Amino acid sequence: MKLKGKVAIITGAKQGIGRAIAKSFAKEGADLSLNYFEQGKGEILEFTKELQNEYGVKIISNEGDISKEDTARSLIENTIKEFHKIDILINVAAIDNQSLVKDMEISNWERMIDVNLKSVFLTTKYTIPYMIKQNSGRIINFASQLGQKGEAGKSHYAASKAGIIGFTKSVALEVGQYGITANCIAPGPIETQMVSMYSDEERTQKEENLVIPRFGKVEEVVPTVIFLASEPDGNIYTGQTLGPNSGDVML
Repeated sequence: MKLKGKVAIITGAKQGIGRAIAKSFAKEGADLSLNYFEQGKGEILEFTKELQNEYGVKIISNEGDISKEDTARSLIENTIKEFHKIDILINVAAIDNQSLVKDMEISNWERMIDVNLKSVFLTTKYTIPYMIKQNSGRIINFASQLGQKGEAGKSHYAASKAGIIGFTKSVALEVGQYGITANCIAPGPIETQMVSMYSDEERTQKEENLVIPRFGKVEEVVPTVIFLASEPDGNIYTGQTLGPNSGDVML
C-alpha cells in the first residue's frame, strides 16, 4: 500500500473526484480527514463507515463551507487533534456555472472566487505550519484546463482555476526548502455532476472536439493524485500542473 501510515485531508469529498480520491486513498492505507458542504451528512457518514470497514483506516468527517476561514481552520485543527500530523492536503472543492461577463452578477463572480480559490489559500495557509514542523508534506490542488485556456461563459471559473495554478507555483517556491511539494492537477471534462450543465448537443460537440474524443472518468484522474502523494514517485515534482484532460488543453 503506497500511502499506509499517511494522513490526508480531502476537501469536496462528498461526490465526484473528491469521493473517488477518498476511496482510493483508503485502499492505499491512508487515514483521512474529509470535508464536505451542505446536505449529505448521512451520506458521507455512511461512505466513511464503508471505507473504514473495508480498508481498516481511520476517517473523520468535517462539515462546512471551506471558503470560510473558521471552517478551514477547524478542518486543519480537527485533523491535527485526531491524527497529530498532516502528510497530504488535497483541495478538490469547487463550484461551476456559466455566464457571460456582460451578464454576470457580481455575487456570482465573488462566490466562484471564494469557493474555488480562496478556500485553497485558507487550507494551505493553516496546513503549512504543521508540514514545516515535520519537514515534509504534499499539497495537491485541483485546477482545470480552463485555467490554462479559458472558455467563453466561464471567465469566473477560468480565473479561479488560473489563480490556483499561480498560487501553487508560488507556494512551491516558498516551502520546497522544508521538504514540502505543491502541485496542481488540471483535469478536462470528467464524468461528474459538474458536466451535467452541458446539453446533449453541447456534450456531443465537446466530446467530438477533444483529442481523445470522450469525457474522462474519475478513476482515470485518481492515479495522478496517488502518484504525486506517493514516495518516491512524487518526490521531486513541485510547482507542476499535470493534465488528465483528453488533450483539451491543446485545443
